[in-house]
This record gives sequence, C-alpha cells and structure tokens, in this order.
Amino acid sequence: MNFKIALAQIDPVLGNIEKNIEKHIVAADRAIAAGARLVVFPELSLTGYSVKDMHWDLAVNVEKDPSRFHPLLEKSSRIAIIAGGIEEGASFGIYNSAFLFETGGVTTVHRKTYPPTYGMFEEMRYFSSGTSVRAFDTQFGRVGVLICEDLWHISLPYLLACDGAQMIIALVASPTRMSGTDTVLPAVVVNTENHKAYARLLSVYVVFCNRVGFEDGVNFWGGSQVVAPGGDVVGACKVFEEDLVVVDIKDEALRRARRFSRHFLDEDPALVWRELARIAGKPE
Repeated sequence: MNFKIALAQIDPVLGNIEKNIEKHIVAADRAIAAGARLVVFPELSLTGYSVKDMHWDLAVNVEKDPSRFHPLLEKSSRIAIIAGGIEEGASFGIYNSAFLFETGGVTTVHRKTYPPTYGMFEEMRYFSSGTSVRAFDTQFGRVGVLICEDLWHISLPYLLACDGAQMIIALVASPTRMSGTDTVLPAVVVNTENHKAYARLLSVYVVFCNRVGFEDGVNFWGGSQVVAPGGDVVGACKVFEEDLVVVDIKDEALRRARRFSRHFLDEDPALVWRELARIAGKPE
C-alpha cells in the first residue's frame, strides 16, 4: 500500500451526470499529472445531493449497463476512481452508492447503510438502505468504503477494519452548520476528532472526501482530509472551495502503528460476536 491518493473536493452540478462526469475527468487528469494512482470524489458526486424526485432518472444499473459512465471507464485505465452516484439494484431499489472505476470496469463497493432522515435530511424518502459492509481488494491493498452518515456509526469502521481494510474511505456531503463564535468551523473540529480516533483505534488510514458549494439552499463545507494510522492529518483540502490534494499512503505508517500499539492486532471479534448476541437476545 505505497501509492499516492488524490482527494477531489468538487461542487457537483445538481441532476446533470454528463456535466459532472466532465468535472471528474478534469480532476482525474490533474491527479494523474500529480502522480496519483487513485482519485476519490464526494458523496453523490455524479448527481449532486438534493436530487429528490430525480432519483429514478439518475439511477444507473452498473451491472447491466454502465455505458452512461463511458468516459470514466476509459479514464480508469490510467487511474482508479471512486465516485458517488445513484444506483438501481437488481430488484429495482434505488441506492446512494459508491462506485469503483478500475482498469476499464466499474463495480459497486458500498451502498449507504444509514441514509439519514432527521433534521434537514430526508434520504429515506428516496433511497433504500444498503445491507452489507465489506472490505474489498484493490491494486493498492484492502480498502473499505463508507458514505457520510455511515461514518457516524462506530460499528461500520470497526467491521471494515476487522474485515482487513487498511484504509477506510468516506464519501461525504456534509452541510455547514454555523454555531458559536470561534474562527474555526465547528464541523472541521468535530469531524477531525472523529477521524483521528478511528485512525488510532483501528490502526488504519482514514480518507474523508467532502463536497463544497451551494445546492437547494444548503452550503457544504469541504475540508477533505487524510488521517494516518497514528492519528496525524497528513493532507487536507481548503474549506468552502473546490480543491485537489495528493497524499502519500505508506505501508510503513500502517506497520509502525500496529507494531508499536498492538490494541487492534489483539482485538477479539469472536468476543464481540458473543456479547452482541447476548445483548440482542435480551427481552425488551
């Protein structure tokens, strides 16, 4: 797992896959020029976030007909791409999904498990929930992907790490919530604290790619970042601006984190399984 990863913090065009593919290609070319072998985009980067009743028209079945993504399929022969889009499943359910474009093909690597419907969010009106969380092998190593709200459920990063993921990538569309009087955006502080905790406790890289821009009256703050297994932020994008940052991912960082602090190597998933089964079996 020694390679360069690019975070493409973009402002997608709502409801226009073709325009968004063009933005992806431009960012991918910049990443290639910087020596990156993988470029990561935000949640729903191919469609925009507030799709609402457009979700049917924007859904793509990547197993049956990925041709709508043809430029990305071509570009993936030069750089692997992880992007967010809307997927039609085999049973015609609609999902908020993450796609991996690699060596001329495309696969679904995650369906959002916890689409939120609280506060300003109403995703469950438009999307079904994913039903599995699994790491997968790539040319760079074993990776896990989550989408936005998923990263706030501690069980999902834990499951991915137990499944062998050495890097957890989160595609995000996090809205700006203004509060307090500090000069530093509270969302940056809170999210960075979470990412550092996951990275340290699970001995993994945490890659967080958030979008920017205004859409349907909502602002998105960006601040994408990579946190190394020791808990250090090793690369970050600007706040409130489109940006592209390239970061070195190093085997040695993983090796040092896991050898100098063995807590994750000594983790016992069988114990967790037994205790969760006991807790779940308690009568209400």
